[in-house]
Amino acid sequence: MRTVLPETPAAPAERAAESPFHRIATDFLSNPVAVVGLGMLMLVVLAAVFAPLISPQNPYDLSQLDVMDGRLPPGSKSPTGGTFWLGTDDQGRDMLSAIFYGLRISLAVGATATVLALIIGLSAGLTAAYFGGKTETVIMRIVDIQLSFPAILIALILIAVLGQGTGKVIAALVTIQWAYYARTVRSAALVEKRKEYMEAARCLALSPVRIVFRHLLPNCLPPMIVVATVQVAAAIALEATLSFLGLGLPITEPSLGLLIANGYQYLLSGKYWISFFPGVALLLTIVSINLVADQLRDVLNPRLQK
Repeated sequence: MRTVLPETPAAPAERAAESPFHRIATDFLSNPVAVVGLGMLMLVVLAAVFAPLISPQNPYDLSQLDVMDGRLPPGSKSPTGGTFWLGTDDQGRDMLSAIFYGLRISLAVGATATVLALIIGLSAGLTAAYFGGKTETVIMRIVDIQLSFPAILIALILIAVLGQGTGKVIAALVTIQWAYYARTVRSAALVEKRKEYMEAARCLALSPVRIVFRHLLPNCLPPMIVVATVQVAAAIALEATLSFLGLGLPITEPSLGLLIANGYQYLLSGKYWISFFPGVALLLTIVSINLVADQLRDVLNPRLQK
């Protein structure tokens, strides 16, 4: 008679043989909080990407707006037909549609600024760590000086000099963020620089460019992924702050921060929904990104795993 043995959990050797991507995905999805955060983030991104398709109206098409629909409470029926589930603002724009379009701008500005700052910070940090000496001293002193000032102060000065506009806000955010990446990647690169595979690459007389980008950079990426994810949320929050103060994006390209600012003057009159719902959307966006970043940190850093 054949005996069937019960299944046993995967041995450590078998788990070590798994691909890194499979291990990261498995560990990430095993955390319910991370799954909730990822689900929230996916909903936010999908709402932003498909805003023209799912929005009841184009809130920035003047032909679709009616002054008679201004400041209607949530659930109101429009005299011209339709329902405003989240109410309208002072110009008669549907708040649900305005939030979807505002998410597009906020996410685009945050992601673009993060990618550009990441490229600059990676280049500066890797250069400082690999070449050392005076090159490292100059780069890191610039980083230290910049990080000694509050980010919002630097942003206000840059916006005052450059003026308003999407490109100028992105330039200000890049100027603020690149130093975080430079310091982080330098710390990781200094550890990797002393390992045997780096010594072997130098003994083979490989060019510095090939050593840095082929061998050093891939091993410094895990901490940078976590930092970049967190900085996307920070960029979105900082852009919303600048727009709320009237120093960020122009009125023709309103982000979530500008939508909140538009309804701020009506809060005391009881028209809370003009600022409240964009604020909730901004909060959910930042919280979802931070939840994903927190779990990525645990997954990519073996020291934090149980």
